[in-house]
Amino acid sequence: MKPKPRVHKDLDGLEVQIDTFGEIHSNMNIEKINEFLNKNVDDKKLEEREDYEEIKTKGKSKGKSKKK
Repeated sequence: MKPKPRVHKDLDGLEVQIDTFGEIHSNMNIEKINEFLNKNVDDKKLEEREDYEEIKTKGKSKGKSKKK
């Protein structure tokens, strides 16, 4: 039996599996995962925009970032 990988405390208990068709199955709501990613991971596609810092700040204050 493999030991469980370490994860961020906000994602504690997260388990992800990929089936033979390439579909991702998780025991955690995708909205919760997206919220975590929006809060903790910079969007590389938006970094070049002049208003990136403004978008980033709005996303952290509301808990979600708007993507255009």
